[in-house]
Amino acid sequence: MTSPFDLSGRRILVAGASAGIGLATAKLVASLGASVVLNGRDSARLEALLPQLPGQGHQVAAFDVSQLDALPAWLKNEVCVHGPLDGLAYCVGMQQTLPVRSFSAAHFDRIMHTNLGSALALARGLRQRGCSRPGTSMVLVSSIGGFLGQPGNVVYGASKAGLMSAARGLSMELLRDGIRVNSVAPAMIDTAMSRKAFAEMNEGQVDAILKRHPMGMGQPDDVAAPIAFLLSDASKWITGTNLTVDGGHMVG
Repeated sequence: MTSPFDLSGRRILVAGASAGIGLATAKLVASLGASVVLNGRDSARLEALLPQLPGQGHQVAAFDVSQLDALPAWLKNEVCVHGPLDGLAYCVGMQQTLPVRSFSAAHFDRIMHTNLGSALALARGLRQRGCSRPGTSMVLVSSIGGFLGQPGNVVYGASKAGLMSAARGLSMELLRDGIRVNSVAPAMIDTAMSRKAFAEMNEGQVDAILKRHPMGMGQPDDVAAPIAFLLSDASKWITGTNLTVDGGHMVG
């Protein structure tokens, strides 16, 4: 009997594969048999990651996904030319703590562009002819910041709430294309981005955040596994939902 978690023969694009949740996801889906397309801005860094992936058939596809209008054509010409995708994990994210008294158009555009706009542009690209197979799954990495009110994270939280809403809307719009769309919402995960955020806080603020995680701070692998589940046939009857991955934060 074949495991529903088996990804053998699947091509999966991981956007934001250079580090953190994206890198953990790339390694996990490769170990489950997938051929992985590694996306990020730094081609040399991605090439250096290739030997870390088990299996074969992996590809580097460097591109700055903040180039929204160019993104669908890039996907078609650089990724789908090698064959249609069976999955896409959007693990790109940007967080910058900034109180609303310092709000600016530049800050808004930077966060929304990266956290939400690029995901929508990839969805546009994925539904192009020849870019996906029936049963393709798209997973967007959101955040529990989309649920919570956090001083200094108003724009970030709005962008992540937007991703969860986008997953619901896209799940209906792309259904006719045979594409499922879901999101995951992690709490604080031990990544370079969270360590940067901690560096901008005082000790009391950091301790308060850690105390709100009853199961301790999460690791990238803790999010990669739910993403792999949503990419696999184990979730083939799930679309338009958000999976909270927070170590008990929301109920603690």
